[in-house]
This record gives sequence, C-alpha cells and structure tokens, in this order.
Amino acid sequence: MRSGILGVVSENLDLVRSILSDWERGDFRSVAWAHPDIEYVLIGGPEPGKWDGLAAMTASVRDYMSAWEHYGISVEELRELDRDRVLALVRLSGRGKASGVDLADAGGTGAEVWHVHDGVVTRLHMYWNRSRAFADLGLEE
Repeated sequence: MRSGILGVVSENLDLVRSILSDWERGDFRSVAWAHPDIEYVLIGGPEPGKWDGLAAMTASVRDYMSAWEHYGISVEELRELDRDRVLALVRLSGRGKASGVDLADAGGTGAEVWHVHDGVVTRLHMYWNRSRAFADLGLEE
C-alpha cells in the first residue's frame, strides 16, 4: 500500500477543484472551505494587498467583484505542487464598470496558489500575472 501523502494530495486537489467548479458557475457564496484565519494575498493587478481572516478576505473579494460586469473565471489547469499546495492556472473575463477595460484584453490569465491543511484552505495567493507566479514558485511556464 502507498503512503498516505498521496491521499492527502489528492484530497487537496479535489477540494480546490470543487471550489473552482463553483466559481466557474458564478457561485462565490461559500467560504466553508476557508480557515477562519486565512491569509489572502493579491499579487499584482489593480489592487494588490494582503488580508488576514475570513471577514477581511470576504470584504476584499466583494469590493473587487463589484468593480466588474459579467465577471467570470475558468480553470485551465490544476497542478499539485506538494503535500500542501495546489496551483490553479485560470483565465478571467469581465469588463470594468468604471474603466470599460476587458479582462481578456488586459491579459486575463492568472494563477492561484492554494495552501491546504487538514481539509481547509489556510492561504490563498492570487496572481494577476501568471509569469510572476511561476517565477515566485521557481517553475518553468
């Protein structure tokens, strides 16, 4: 029988896949997956920053989402990086309500690093620029 680590990694990948599946359908309501003290970081983009805790993350996401019409996300690839981390390569869509900027025209390809421990997400790092994510992770694109 193989090590339990493979089971943990698969469970982490399944958790992230299920969260992003909801997001792809436009359902961003659930935060049951997040640890109460989650570290939420936006790297690059129009409003980079770091927020600690579920309430702060929720407020940040609500503010961000309110700036876009027809906001959408689609997953291009999921990768298990190690026992605790999953990399999601995503494509974003939507149009800025104030600016009229189309996310697809502005690049629209991002990356997310999901840190999962004991079945909950403890850290979520969202990269506006996929190349920066690969560089920070020491990976080739």
